[in-house]
Amino acid sequence: MSVHQQPVHRQFESDPAGAVAEAIRGSMIDETPKQARIIADFPILAKPTSRGKRLVYLDSAASSQKPRAVIDALVHYYENDNANIHRGVYELAARATDQFEAARAKVARFVNAAHTEEIIWTRNTTEAINLVSFSWGLANLGPGDAILTTQLEHHSNLVPWQLLAAKTGAELRFIRADAQGVLVLDDLDTLLAGVKLVAITYVSNTIGSIAPLETIVPRAHAAGAVVLVDAAQSVPHMPVDVQALDVDFLAASGHKMCGPTGIGFLYGKRALLDAMPPFLTGGDMIKRVSYETTSYNELPWKFEAGTSNIADAIALGAAVDYLTEIGMDWVRDHERRLTAYALEQLRALEPRGLAVYGPRNAGDRAGVISFNLGDIHAHDLASILDIEGVCVRAGHHCTMPLMEKMGWPATARASFYLYNTEADVDALLEALNKAAEIFRLA
Repeated sequence: MSVHQQPVHRQFESDPAGAVAEAIRGSMIDETPKQARIIADFPILAKPTSRGKRLVYLDSAASSQKPRAVIDALVHYYENDNANIHRGVYELAARATDQFEAARAKVARFVNAAHTEEIIWTRNTTEAINLVSFSWGLANLGPGDAILTTQLEHHSNLVPWQLLAAKTGAELRFIRADAQGVLVLDDLDTLLAGVKLVAITYVSNTIGSIAPLETIVPRAHAAGAVVLVDAAQSVPHMPVDVQALDVDFLAASGHKMCGPTGIGFLYGKRALLDAMPPFLTGGDMIKRVSYETTSYNELPWKFEAGTSNIADAIALGAAVDYLTEIGMDWVRDHERRLTAYALEQLRALEPRGLAVYGPRNAGDRAGVISFNLGDIHAHDLASILDIEGVCVRAGHHCTMPLMEKMGWPATARASFYLYNTEADVDALLEALNKAAEIFRLA
């Protein structure tokens, strides 16, 4: 246990609000002023749990917490600028339109897209991937073609390709993962023969392993394939440059990067997006409609039918501003240090039956750690941790095929973000030790 983590949460029952505030202040002793400021930016972290414990939020891989700047951006829009976009000529509508499109430009700069119109608003990563499957996939794949993905994929980057393969007659292939969740590329060139689409997660949401895109992308292009990257777990946690990576499509979700739920984006190279048919049809994605025919709008609006999620797009722009100010290099370095600390501290529980999955080196993974403790079911373990104020995810994490391959019925998963500290890791360890005692593990 590090010196800044004390078992102060036992005092919470008598004075929850005051004790939590004191605990949070105590947890910052060994943190930099910058880290302390970041923690203070997230109002929910200052609130105790219903049991009077300090909230230790370790489930950012599922959804991140929101800083005050993002919350304020939502409130400001609805109080000051609420109007539909693009169609209105009055001042309020113009302000809303300007903010909506400014948020798109912020996202484009954040991932270094060459053109702002290469950013398409979607509800989330899942919708962005389905857009590519229905629009690009149905127009470009047929019998004799192949789709290549990996054994690490979230269902959102697997099920769309299963359905696309069934509709088009294309073959679905997989890059294998070894026992640590590292992709095996020995037969990559063989797998790429006849492949038109490579769909790959940058960072595994289950075990945190990082795909070597610098190796895979150029070899995929050399084989004539288009590359789509599921970046739900990478864009929030590390610098991502779509031009440097040379990916053709990239999908991400706002709610995992300090933004609201219900907003995400697809990046696509302009030439590809120009050639693709619309995904959904209706208002705003049209240029001219007659009773007989329709001509479609320009990019990016061709893919944004109907009234958009205006407020959440603007708030995602605020989240991008927030992350940009902090610096994505700092976020990545912070999570790498925290993950290394967690992996080291968790070794103390190995004699009590703790099994940690994924790459052993913190530099080879993002801030995601899946584990099991003895024969305690992951859901029971997560429930015990919740009593101690520690929030982790439990289950198959939308990667059922990976779980079956690895022989894991389920895992508990702790995931870190910019607001987590070593004190949070220490709280996780203390809660795991309590679980071991409850189940009488040696």
